Amino acid sequence: MTLKLIIGNKAYSSWSMRGWLACKQSGLHFEEMTVPLYDAGWDERKREEDLAPSSGKVPILWDGDAVIWDSLAIIEYLADKVGRERFWPKDEVARGMARAMAAEMHSGFLPLRRECPMNLRKIYEGVTISEETRNDALRILGLWAEARARFGKEGPYLFGTYSAADIMYAPIVTRFVTYGFTLPGFAQSYIEAVLAHPWMEEWYQSAQNEEWVIEKFENEPAKK
Repeated sequence: MTLKLIIGNKAYSSWSMRGWLACKQSGLHFEEMTVPLYDAGWDERKREEDLAPSSGKVPILWDGDAVIWDSLAIIEYLADKVGRERFWPKDEVARGMARAMAAEMHSGFLPLRRECPMNLRKIYEGVTISEETRNDALRILGLWAEARARFGKEGPYLFGTYSAADIMYAPIVTRFVTYGFTLPGFAQSYIEAVLAHPWMEEWYQSAQNEEWVIEKFENEPAKK
């Protein structure tokens, strides 16, 4: 039975990006269904059968009668189906760090996520960020630096080859670009590698082609 992945607007939905990248990483065929978030019919649509198990949160993955509505849970579910080595580093030490980084992304960095919502159709200059958001960015850069230094020698990604850690941090890559963060050279190289990945290029192109606009994510950020 074909997997079905329900996602939100590609220009804005960071968690949808993670779920979609996880499905691509699995190598399994999946049907993709995009629902426009927060439009006039959203309150009614999120109660429909396909979205009801998550109370309208996206992404949501259907595999027959199985339903998974959390990005990290989708990664783990698909890893169980196709083999965990497809998603996580083979080395035990690297795998432990990758899982910890993914979990921290899943539950943390709330100031950065709130202050800098994902918007793939915008690039801002001279944005003012709070001290809390700056601290989040520094923490992320520290994690990236350690992963790259310790485990990234075999390729351009956090742990060398593309993994669940890169999937979880992909929307952060886009935020750093959208809001014009000043980054050290190693981080800029990593961002370029992520954005050049064919799946990210495909997602970006689809985001540019979307007709939907969510006004609350289009507000101009404060400038320095």
